[in-house]
Amino acid sequence: MSLLAVRDLRTIFPTPAGDARAVDGVSFDIAAGEMVGLVGESGCGKSVLAQSLLRLVPPPGRIAGGSITFDGRELLALDAAAMRDLRGRRIAMIVQEPSAALDPLYAIGAHVAEVARVHGERSRQAAERKARAMLERVGLDPEQVARAYPHQLSGGMRQRVLIAMALLLEPALVIADEPTTALDAAVREEILDLMGRLQRETGTAVLLITHDLAVVERLGARVLVMYAGQIVEEAATERLFHEPAHPYTRGLLASLPRLGQGRGRFETIPGTVPSPLAWPEGCRFHERCAVAIDRCTTEAPALRRAAAGGAARCHLVPGSDA
Repeated sequence: MSLLAVRDLRTIFPTPAGDARAVDGVSFDIAAGEMVGLVGESGCGKSVLAQSLLRLVPPPGRIAGGSITFDGRELLALDAAAMRDLRGRRIAMIVQEPSAALDPLYAIGAHVAEVARVHGERSRQAAERKARAMLERVGLDPEQVARAYPHQLSGGMRQRVLIAMALLLEPALVIADEPTTALDAAVREEILDLMGRLQRETGTAVLLITHDLAVVERLGARVLVMYAGQIVEEAATERLFHEPAHPYTRGLLASLPRLGQGRGRFETIPGTVPSPLAWPEGCRFHERCAVAIDRCTTEAPALRRAAAGGAARCHLVPGSDA
């Protein structure tokens, strides 16, 4: 049984020009203790998907249909109080910008301890002890950092604080939305090492959202590739990097910088992600695809199993099921 099962999830944003279908028929599963990477360009719908899973879509956006089942419970059927109890305790989120997530008026210890207090810890002293223990676990000096304010910490230290807040109550699932985007390369490696170690130690399932395939390769996650509001490929990390099935995935991999590449031009995918107000007919990637055929312009492909393993939303996947 999956810890998280998402089926045909659709999230829209009403506009004067029509509904922007940011998440448009997404289905996937995450098992308990599993690390799953969600990758794709900016504008593909990754962050809106994360907000949808926690039912935090900003108005006027709304979930228009589908199902989100977590630990046997249908989240779309829960009332607001039940969802508040679930967030932070059973499902936690690490946001992509620590500076925006931390209140500059409160010390770090208060931020972390508040997670425990909100979810039932009545003793302030006990909450503070839990906070300091968690700060130490993520590699920070608990006494010094607990008294510090956000502006007194480096970007990497602030990111560690958000990880401490997310893992404080040992949730079953953590959604990490671009957790290393604003960090330099050395600090990024430290944070990825930390996330991988804590995930193994705690057994927490992780949905790691990123635009950088190198991040999911580093952590060895199963990979979901998202494009234009849909999942277009799903595969184990090793297979995805050695035998990508979807042309979009191949384009993402070709754009990765590699050692020994020199100073030549990087490969790029022509064009941009289309507007969610008007996804293209047929395959949503066909306007940017170098191998598209006539069928791709008129017939939307289903997500089909590939002979080499995994699944791809492409008419040209060799050996796929009809």
